[in-house]
Amino acid sequence: MTEIIAHRGARSLAPENTLAAAKAAWQSGAHRWETDIQVTRDGLLVLFHDPDLLRCTNAGKHFKHLTSDGRRKYLVSHFTLAELQTLDAGSWFEQTDPFSTIQKGYVPAEALAGFSKEKIPTLEQGLLLTKNLDWQINLELKDHGTDPSPFYTVNNTLAAINETRILPARVVISSFNHAWLERVRLLRPDIAVQALVGETGTDMEIFHPGAFKVYNINAALVDAEFVRSLVQQGFAVNLFTVNDPRTAAMHIQAGASGIITDFPQFFVNQNSPAGPAHQVIPCSNPAQKNENF
Repeated sequence: MTEIIAHRGARSLAPENTLAAAKAAWQSGAHRWETDIQVTRDGLLVLFHDPDLLRCTNAGKHFKHLTSDGRRKYLVSHFTLAELQTLDAGSWFEQTDPFSTIQKGYVPAEALAGFSKEKIPTLEQGLLLTKNLDWQINLELKDHGTDPSPFYTVNNTLAAINETRILPARVVISSFNHAWLERVRLLRPDIAVQALVGETGTDMEIFHPGAFKVYNINAALVDAEFVRSLVQQGFAVNLFTVNDPRTAAMHIQAGASGIITDFPQFFVNQNSPAGPAHQVIPCSNPAQKNENF
């Protein structure tokens, strides 16, 4: 069975990396959701992808009174958790309709009405939601160069897993920073790690598999033969970010273990909540979007 993984939640149906996106992914039938972790100014962990706040919040208007040059960059790491949670992390989705799903009628009006109330979630909130839904999560540790110490994000992510008491089997940790993954394996060998590969095109030129059992690879940089070769060598491969059903089918036939997609609703059985028996199905021509993870 190929696992369908909701990229930043079902980000084609709700604002990415919010609890609304996670819930939409679960309702779509995705096997797990993927989300991003980074550090706030006061050293807490939140779920957010970009280094800065401008694309996915109203920070440009909400914090426009700030005069500090550093703070005017609107970096997540320049604000405390309390400050971040004063932001609207959802209205931008309706305003920009990034995947044209609102225009096409895929997003219910009642869901849109609630997006303005969405906040940037903490890691603990994401873990507890996953636990309460009896579901699974992929935590990508973002290395934006803002950690106060070398393994700060790793150590505090593991602490949050302990504190929320989510089962280790329900958690996967991934990162482009492979030293961080080695740290996870050292401290918590019971938690699965997956090495992200393909942040840039040159990454694949120097890629040599072997340090990890599972690789999450940029689908835009490899073909089915590459995936098949890795699988035949005994590695598991997940592909990101795949929104085209033909591309997904090609990699699944090559032996891919997982498809990471912005459109989980088009790749799994839409009639059941997340569970163990989903089937990949053709999608209704979703907008194709393959980007940096």
